Amino acid sequence: MLKIALPNKGRLSEEVRELFNDAGLEVRGRGERALTASLGGEFEAIFVRAQDIPEFVADGAAQAGVTGWDLVNEAGRELESLMDLEFGRCRLVVAAREDSGITRAEDVKDGMRVASCFPRLTQAWFQQRGQRVTVVPVSGAAEIAPHLGIADIVVDLTSTGSTLKMNGLREVSTVLESSARLVAYPGNGVEARRSLEELTQALGSVLAARGRRYLMANVPKTSLEQVREVLPGLNGPTVVDVMDGGNFVAVHAVVPSRSIYRTVNALKALGGQGILVTRIERLMA
Repeated sequence: MLKIALPNKGRLSEEVRELFNDAGLEVRGRGERALTASLGGEFEAIFVRAQDIPEFVADGAAQAGVTGWDLVNEAGRELESLMDLEFGRCRLVVAAREDSGITRAEDVKDGMRVASCFPRLTQAWFQQRGQRVTVVPVSGAAEIAPHLGIADIVVDLTSTGSTLKMNGLREVSTVLESSARLVAYPGNGVEARRSLEELTQALGSVLAARGRRYLMANVPKTSLEQVREVLPGLNGPTVVDVMDGGNFVAVHAVVPSRSIYRTVNALKALGGQGILVTRIERLMA
């Protein structure tokens, strides 16, 4: 069995489990505190801390894993990125106190102290810019450091920026944009790579289906050209004759869910009838 390292707790863990379940790889553990679980077939999940996953995978203890791109970069280990899972999005940013006078990265002076849970990334980013700073590693709550005099600025994760603002901090610059990634051990053999390619396709089909809907409707033949503009679909709408439909044909298309309200109204305006919208579980290219 191929081992896949997955986060053992938190929001990221919940989203990863949901994705794998939707892809037909149901996480079947012996209990909430189980360290391993079957994913069906040839995969076995091992549950570890998200920050430890890059190490487990890089050392070959697991053939692949899912964790944040920020943690992968902080680990600095050689890993193969298989796919962006498109959730867990956040940014690693430089932030300073509102009253510090620091409004851009260039305002950070040599010798300033920077508190961060990502000391490796922080040091590398400032070195690349030619700025000499002292990195103060912290294990959490970096945003309090400037208020306690521990550091002048911080490098911390944010998704909306609200926590930084709440603590009197201003974003100065972005170090890294992050999201959940499926990463793999670079030394995997041919069979492992084949299985991981199939896994990537399965997960990708679920991600491709999210945010899309399958729409079916009967529309007048005389409005077909206008309907094609309303329903571009993936490769244009599928048009099917309706038995005893007279002047009507059936059109089928995959459309973005965010525009479904306008699409349905546009079809109705063109004389569309029997409009049906359903969710898509998986979408293969």
